Amino acid sequence: MAEHLLVTTEWLHAHLRDDRLRIVDIRGHVLPPTEPPPHYFNHYDDYVKQHIPGAVFVDWVYEITDPADPRHARIAPPECFAALMQRCGIGDDTFVVAYDDAASMFAARLWWALNYYGHPAVAVLDGGWHKWVAEGRPVTAEIVEVAPATFTPRPQPAWIRSADQVMAALGSPVQLVDVRSPQEFNGEQSRARRFGHIPGAVNVPRTSLVAPDGTLLPPQALRERFAQVGIGAHTPEIVTYCNAGVSASLGLLALRVAGFDNSAIYDGSWKEWGNDDGRPIA
Repeated sequence: MAEHLLVTTEWLHAHLRDDRLRIVDIRGHVLPPTEPPPHYFNHYDDYVKQHIPGAVFVDWVYEITDPADPRHARIAPPECFAALMQRCGIGDDTFVVAYDDAASMFAARLWWALNYYGHPAVAVLDGGWHKWVAEGRPVTAEIVEVAPATFTPRPQPAWIRSADQVMAALGSPVQLVDVRSPQEFNGEQSRARRFGHIPGAVNVPRTSLVAPDGTLLPPQALRERFAQVGIGAHTPEIVTYCNAGVSASLGLLALRVAGFDNSAIYDGSWKEWGNDDGRPIA
């Protein structure tokens, strides 16, 4: 099945009753690095009050991350991810639409995770919860019971990069894209012990990739945005990173929408790199 990227609120509204569709509510928020921890929160309480009809809830903080990782950063291992998908009624033939209330960064994380595990039948609801509600589309408090499904994880190495792979690419034509805030990129703030960025990276803040209504910028506008930092048809490979792989997923989604299929995520991101004294920083 071909790779999917975005669906509109109109499309989802028209397909709410599709048997092979599973909608995932993955709302949440992140506090600034200057605030005391914890920084990461799900919005399950909001889901219980109102959500898109038929949606199941996924906790982006704990359910799709590796329980053995104290930073709650790395993607969950295959068996954990498969168990979650099966519990959500997401099988090998299910088309998934993910939405959030944070300009799609959590929805993009699930989009990336499913693609990484060999399930390209997934899209992000462009504009997410806020656009859906602003347009007066249906919401409900009813929590659906879904039948378990069989999900087969098939890790796709092309979608992910390790710290060692990033290290080996330093000084090469591979372009690193840091989607953290300018303050974090410039070393004024950090979620890791060390401050700064990976040498050779360019800064494209996540917020610069979305429109005021929370939708992703159109493809041409995204290409122009990436061109501002030297990324174009000549760039052989692009690797996004952030703090824990979440905003980096939105960066990757934007790259794919812009037509840059030669792109992947450094999943460990700054929380791994910035806490490892063996890795160079700029």
